[in-house]
Amino acid sequence: MSGTVRAAEHIFPFDHPHTTAPRELAGLLGGKGAGLAEMTSVLDLPVPPGFTIALPVCRAYRDAGWPADLDAAVAQQISALESRMGRWLGDPSDPLLVAVRSGAPRSMPGMLDTVLNLGLNEETVEGLAAAAGNSAFAWDSYRRFLTMYATTVLGVPKEKLESDSAGGPRERALAVKNALAAAGARVPESPAEQLRGAIEAVFRSWDSPRARTYRAKEGIGENLGTAVNVQAMVFGNYDDRSGTGVVFTRDPSTGENQPYGDFLPRAQGEDVVAGSARTLPLSDMADLLPEVYAELTDRLSALEKHYRDMCDVEFTVERGKLYILQTRVGKRGAVAAVRLAADMARDPAISLTADELRARLTEDVLRRARAETVAAARQGIAAEPVARGLGASPGRVSGAVVLDADAAADAEGDVILVRPETSPQDVHGMSVSAGILTSTGGLVSHAAVVARGWGIPAVVGANDLTVGAAEVRDERGDVLFRAGDVITIDGATGEVWLGAATPGQADDLRDDDIIARDLPELAELERIVQPGQISR
Repeated sequence: MSGTVRAAEHIFPFDHPHTTAPRELAGLLGGKGAGLAEMTSVLDLPVPPGFTIALPVCRAYRDAGWPADLDAAVAQQISALESRMGRWLGDPSDPLLVAVRSGAPRSMPGMLDTVLNLGLNEETVEGLAAAAGNSAFAWDSYRRFLTMYATTVLGVPKEKLESDSAGGPRERALAVKNALAAAGARVPESPAEQLRGAIEAVFRSWDSPRARTYRAKEGIGENLGTAVNVQAMVFGNYDDRSGTGVVFTRDPSTGENQPYGDFLPRAQGEDVVAGSARTLPLSDMADLLPEVYAELTDRLSALEKHYRDMCDVEFTVERGKLYILQTRVGKRGAVAAVRLAADMARDPAISLTADELRARLTEDVLRRARAETVAAARQGIAAEPVARGLGASPGRVSGAVVLDADAAADAEGDVILVRPETSPQDVHGMSVSAGILTSTGGLVSHAAVVARGWGIPAVVGANDLTVGAAEVRDERGDVLFRAGDVITIDGATGEVWLGAATPGQADDLRDDDIIARDLPELAELERIVQPGQISR
């Protein structure tokens, strides 16, 4: 394929005038690239500029290695981006920095690679500090870049970079450099070399074991490949009026018509989705940055009306200015899918058609919505919960505790995977677990997003729990349960109990009575989607 693909013909600035609506071009630009192009060229949203290396280039790389003309084509696009931004990659006085992100045709949350703050080195970090008048911000960004580049591009295990350095941002960044040297690794000083390495790492991540596992679970074709998006950096870690977040235009667990997500002040996007940070609910952003929050809700409304669906949106705030970094149609649970569809069919600004409803509400989605609603009504727990977190993916389920993904993959019977946080390396265990419980992370952490997409009940951010190698302790340090013990979690309420769920509620109601009470939208939509063939 590489002999027939000219890279320069398959790299597009976000505002490229495509003859087809960009949102329809996920097969060329990838989902993220299509969203960036749509927001830039159609919706005129505040999107940092950049360009997309389209899917044919990745497929050429997989067939025959790095295409011969790709370096020159990327350099040409970088030059155009520099002219637009008025800053230059590698400029020692005020450097342009870029993010390099993946973008598969279908969403694969956390499975493919990302590098932020690319362009920093020993010289440009000093220029960034001087230009920003903020040395702590510049060195924090440099530490983040070194860590991300080392783990993503060079394959250095993250634990080799962890340091007990108690100094400030500069000392912590230098500690990472020293750890890299001790590991025999080196992050290139040349921004052009950094960029090539990051692009190649994104291409390679398509064939990583975690990505293969996810594709097998989702039925995504092996040969699609991923696009690469190179975008001017904006900085959520700049100051107290900066931050980052991920938000759904509606609740993807229940379908409730209100924004749902996490916000993290003085942070960058990977901090939110990694699940390692204690995020704030989006409502706290309204208190911290009210004007930005008001603009965000306006943008969310515009996106939902434009896409005629619930959207999943990544954003950054830099010094009080909002930037939208990504949008896509959001994954949702089966019950949420029913409520969303019913609301959007009734909403005069959207008015979903019967054909659109049929396309979204497959027989499997309707069946799962019915089963989950009935099961939730009929299950009961006699005891008080022993812990509470955030309900991230609805459903109540019991299982034996496993404390790592390998144990989950090897187990027989229903298991609950309990982790401090999950990462893409855990997907093989997540995919076979009956439920997932994490002690950290928020509503859009890796654990929450993957579990919701797969319909696995999940509770995240149970902050009073400490997950060890063999047991889980409570806030006093006492052992609460061990590997092999049975627990129950409720992914709607966020509650955790010792022991198995017991029957007990709604015994006097028929299934149809429960549906009429708890999910009346289902019967309404079944009449539209499956006329004459509604199964009970």
